[in-house]
Amino acid sequence: MSNLWDLSHIKPETRVVLEGETIPALFWNGVQQRGSQVWMRQKKLGIWRSWSWTQTGEAVREIAGGLISLGFQPGECACVLANTNIQWVLADLAILSCAGVSNGIYPTDAASQVHYLCEDSRATVLFVEDDEQLDKALEVRPQLPGLRHIVVIDLDGLRGLNDPGVIGLDALRALGRDYLAAHPMALKQRIESCRPDDLAILVYTSGTTGKPKGAMHKHRALVYAARGYNTLVAQTEQDERMCFLPLCHIAERMGGEYFSLYTGARLNFVENPETIPENVREIAPTVFTAVPRVWEKFYSGVMISLKEASRVQQAAYAWGIGVGSHIADRVMAGQPISGWLKLKFTLARWLALDNVRKLIGIHRARFCVTGAAPISPELVRWYMALGVPMLEVWGMTETCGASTGVPAQRMKPGSIGPAASFNEVRLDPLTGEILVRGPNVFMGYLNLPEKTAEALDADGWLHTGDVGVMDEEGFFRITDRMKDIIITAGGKNVTPSELENELKFSPYITDAVVIGDKRAYLTSIIMIDQENVEKFAQDQDIPFSNYASLTRSAEVQELIQAELDRVNQKFARVEQIKKFFLLDTQLSAEDEELTPTMKLKRKLVEKKYAPQIEAMYR
Repeated sequence: MSNLWDLSHIKPETRVVLEGETIPALFWNGVQQRGSQVWMRQKKLGIWRSWSWTQTGEAVREIAGGLISLGFQPGECACVLANTNIQWVLADLAILSCAGVSNGIYPTDAASQVHYLCEDSRATVLFVEDDEQLDKALEVRPQLPGLRHIVVIDLDGLRGLNDPGVIGLDALRALGRDYLAAHPMALKQRIESCRPDDLAILVYTSGTTGKPKGAMHKHRALVYAARGYNTLVAQTEQDERMCFLPLCHIAERMGGEYFSLYTGARLNFVENPETIPENVREIAPTVFTAVPRVWEKFYSGVMISLKEASRVQQAAYAWGIGVGSHIADRVMAGQPISGWLKLKFTLARWLALDNVRKLIGIHRARFCVTGAAPISPELVRWYMALGVPMLEVWGMTETCGASTGVPAQRMKPGSIGPAASFNEVRLDPLTGEILVRGPNVFMGYLNLPEKTAEALDADGWLHTGDVGVMDEEGFFRITDRMKDIIITAGGKNVTPSELENELKFSPYITDAVVIGDKRAYLTSIIMIDQENVEKFAQDQDIPFSNYASLTRSAEVQELIQAELDRVNQKFARVEQIKKFFLLDTQLSAEDEELTPTMKLKRKLVEKKYAPQIEAMYR
């Protein structure tokens, strides 16, 4: 594990690790170069199964052969409707190896959304995970005349299925084996026909207003971005990664699948979203990328566990985290770390900090990466105090993910770092909007030329919608989304994300939306952390029957008010939150209020909960 004062081994890699200018070329060169090395591991029924590069290549070859035998043509689109697992990757690489276009659909999407995404992308093939996802596909198939085939990955519960338009993944692989035995050059010809400027993948934005937009990425951009990622902070074939975020989101697709494909780092897939805490401790990744929601959840778990610890353990932790914080402050200030302080930190690790890292599962981490949403600087400092470098990156679906990144040798919590070397980043001189230009920027939105023209100007600059500032060292900091900035009735400009990040630092608050545009004062909609608040209620003998009754409890209201008071102390009076209400429905990724990365949709919740908001201003 890295020491904060010696990060010489966390460095960029500028040489080309793997040849190829398309994703299929990269992958098949990787298969040839890495052969029997393990690339992926997945746990099923309590047993980890490893996939070598050769085994992965064999499966991809058979699936691709099966698709060709079914008439799948170059340039056609195939969608994957499944949770994050190895079969998702196999399907994706097979589609691309056929010179097709690959598009992911969130497994939590309703049938109507599956219909829209398949129709908009003109999908001819749809991979579904199981009987539950197949039901959605069959419900909308009559309205999708272009959808010729549905491939089911797991046929459990579907043994009696007899539908000429539906085929199991194993049967598809068998078709592929037979077809390629008769046509041995067919797949090679498809791979070689794939060009760097061909459309490779579609990534649909979450669509907080209106329908999702399909961001188009060509092969050249994906390969360029993967190589660019390695110039931020390199990973190697010795690294272990955990794959658990949705693969239809750019973060895991680009930063997980394609980046690991390029570097050879091992991908470990969790069993399911509920087993992430257990699986991360088993995997102990050496490179760990996650969204702020995950880092906040880990922190909350540690804080709750501490409350149950003995006074001696609490005192050991308090002393140890204090030593770590002292070191983190000196590292951020560019000051040397004395031998005496290093010795104290070694003792702090032995007494408490190593146990905290093992509890989370980051005890082997060379570094951690956070992105996809704003994170509290205090939370970044906490991980640094544990001795783990946490690097923040910033980017968008439209930029193939990361466009800026905090370098390990110059960590600045609250900053998203300078522009990555592989693209340009600047501020609009009039609005402060962050603009990005480079080969990693997308081709445009599928079927939406007007939206594309709004996003990309004549000089090739992508207008991101994020507002920021840049310091004298070239480090950027996001202040807010352009459309989210609040101007109170008194004319005060307020950036709600700063307040929201402070609220989410509480172990009892999962998410928050600050309200106050054109109003006399600020209020907030708050979503509590169910697990931690339930534990609080049980420890205090507070009666509750369900989630809604928990949020209405006077003691829970007082608990959240105390957290609000703590946050308000950090801000000027005009920026303080005067009132709040708690969402009384337990939300999941299937609910319309949340994005697939579990962020509250600001505009939607403001509209949906308008009566409750108005009540706070009466």
